[in-house]
Amino acid sequence: MKIGELASATQTPVETIRYYEREGLLPAAPRSDGNYRIHGPEHVERLAFIRHCRALDMTLDEIRVLLGVKDAAGEDCGDVNALLDAHIGHVAARIRGLRQLERQLKALREQCTGVHDAAHCGILTGLAQAAPLPPAETMVGVHGRSPSRTPRKTR
Repeated sequence: MKIGELASATQTPVETIRYYEREGLLPAAPRSDGNYRIHGPEHVERLAFIRHCRALDMTLDEIRVLLGVKDAAGEDCGDVNALLDAHIGHVAARIRGLRQLERQLKALREQCTGVHDAAHCGILTGLAQAAPLPPAETMVGVHGRSPSRTPRKTR
């Protein structure tokens, strides 16, 4: 199948597929006489694996490790266990950070109990006051990325 068909079959944008190819996660597809990439069932399977890992918020490096072990079927899965244990730790840290963020937002929300003019809004006043920064772990994503820079789920 051509890349557009692979994209449709896996509900993955074409650019994401090309990105995974550039990153070495997907093997380069052979080319047709017309220079079109020809993808087979192995590409569909591998792309589904990658997307599932991304849905679990795994980094491309983590996925590379998993694919390396998967491709070497005779190896033991000790590295996979260690990788997943570490990932669970990252997720747990992020959850703690998000709980702290929720507490901060709720406390901020409690500063305004009614509708006031903007000059007397407790929330705006609270945001404008210099407050200590939250711990670093609450300001980053699962793998140390800023939440605003976390890659989209399609990658």
